[in-house]
Amino acid sequence: MSAGGAGFLCKIVRMANETQQLNERAQLLLKALVERYIADGQPVGSRALSKLSGLDLSPASIRNVMADLEDMGFIASPHTSAGRIPTARGYRFFVDTLLTVKPLDRIEINQLEGQLQVDNTQKLVTSASHVLSELTRFAGVVVTPRRSAGFRHIEFLKLAEKRLLLILVTAEGDVQNRIIQTEKSYSPSELVEAANILNQNYAGCSFEDIRRRVQAELKQLREDMGQLMTAALAAGDQAVSESSEDVVISGEVNLLGIDDLSSNMNKLRDLFNLFEHRTTLLQLLDHSSRAQGVQIFIGGEAGLQPLDECSVVTAPYEVDGKVVGTVGVIGPTRMAYERVIPIVDITAKLLSSALTQR
Repeated sequence: MSAGGAGFLCKIVRMANETQQLNERAQLLLKALVERYIADGQPVGSRALSKLSGLDLSPASIRNVMADLEDMGFIASPHTSAGRIPTARGYRFFVDTLLTVKPLDRIEINQLEGQLQVDNTQKLVTSASHVLSELTRFAGVVVTPRRSAGFRHIEFLKLAEKRLLLILVTAEGDVQNRIIQTEKSYSPSELVEAANILNQNYAGCSFEDIRRRVQAELKQLREDMGQLMTAALAAGDQAVSESSEDVVISGEVNLLGIDDLSSNMNKLRDLFNLFEHRTTLLQLLDHSSRAQGVQIFIGGEAGLQPLDECSVVTAPYEVDGKVVGTVGVIGPTRMAYERVIPIVDITAKLLSSALTQR
């Protein structure tokens, strides 16, 4: 069994064990407590729970159940309050067992579709990140598609005596332009000849493969033509490698207005450092792209200290049935999961559709 399969099986076993531990009454009280705390951010007392749960229980009975939930690590009691708040374990049980996800309404889906109607891969990714942030009021993150390190089509346009514009259509259909300075002046027919050689023989290959082949094959060409094509390959490789960021993040500023996070400036500073130095975050998002459907990392589950008080909701997206990246939302553990989950899920599906149709 794969590591991912083993992890999923362990999760199922853990959920089954915890469900057996909590009877229906305890589950209803935990659900009511988590929902109330997500809604207003205040510790929930036994009197409020009595009204919220709809259970015909005395305050003493509710306090006993809450004490049991606290002993099992699902809720905790802040020092300043007699009420209780969910722990990361409580949120996890809530999300896995008690949560009822609310589907997005047609207006919101139309809004998503409208913002993902652009003709450029990088703009699509940026738009997806923005819309995730706008709809959730948290930080939206998108891992950009893994690009093919090659090209679909190349053309040359003469700008001046020894100055050319390289027009490159990437394997994903994006158009990249680069200026090339040459040692000699080329005629229009020579530029067409060079472009035809590259398009007919090397389109669809990676630049690394092209370079290996070109070193031997260009010896058969005139030296000046070989120089032009070598310069074009170098410029094209640079254009593809520099054409996008690995991770696009939008709405980080939204997190400054969330009391759960902004009350601890050291934690917030660590979180923004994580956004700035994205390699570690990229590893988490890449890991989640290997799973199916929406993944939720609550607090320490992410394995990243700056995210200890955050939740990360992610989903992979595809092009032609192949996973190429991840979309997600980063916010406090006290988030409306029933709303954030479908937003992330639908965004991943719409981005997959938009990229596949290009």
